[in-house]
Amino acid sequence: MEPVRDTFKNLDSGKQDKVIDAAVEEFAQYGFNSASMNRIVQRLGIAKGSLFQYFGSKEGLFRFVFDHAVDMVRQSLRSVKQQDADGDFFDRIYRSLLAGIEFIDRHPRVYQIYLKMLFQENFPVRAQFLQQVRLFSAEYLISLVQAGIAKGELRPELDVTLTVFYLDALMDRFLQAYFVSFLDAGSGFYQASQDQLMHRARELVRMLRFGLASPNLSDRCSL
Repeated sequence: MEPVRDTFKNLDSGKQDKVIDAAVEEFAQYGFNSASMNRIVQRLGIAKGSLFQYFGSKEGLFRFVFDHAVDMVRQSLRSVKQQDADGDFFDRIYRSLLAGIEFIDRHPRVYQIYLKMLFQENFPVRAQFLQQVRLFSAEYLISLVQAGIAKGELRPELDVTLTVFYLDALMDRFLQAYFVSFLDAGSGFYQASQDQLMHRARELVRMLRFGLASPNLSDRCSL
């Protein structure tokens, strides 16, 4: 896949932002397969050839939008890590959940592109993109889990890989339920108020901290 060309890099930041915004709007609304380079250039008021000079192809443009979105998420989570460096593992998971909601509120179209990739369509590099998302999430969570074990906040015998899988699934599903009504399934996340979301997120983290089984059942569990 071709890298972004110097013709785009040499544009001033304002023009770059307009191109990114138009591309995000198109992919969020139509997905990859139905996205139209013609509609994008009409929205921008530029020649169609310019986009191909910048990105080489529709796939190249999508790759750029995807990488740009991942960078935004990475910056958001890096900020959470820095702000909660002294917090315990469960506080950091709670803050991560809220940071995800904040990101969706600020960049709903970016999240819509992710959901279209996840649920709605196949395209040539879909598996590669989704694998990158999962690996990025795992990279973030592994550091939290390892720090939690090192500080004695988590059980030392925990399987880190399985723990990360569990946390990734929880966080991904939490955000999906907030954004898509039929994925809420009565959990109270969809378009909830800030106070309601904070309460529900605390309840999820409380389940993580204390588990689901009663103390008596935990003592005699055979697994």
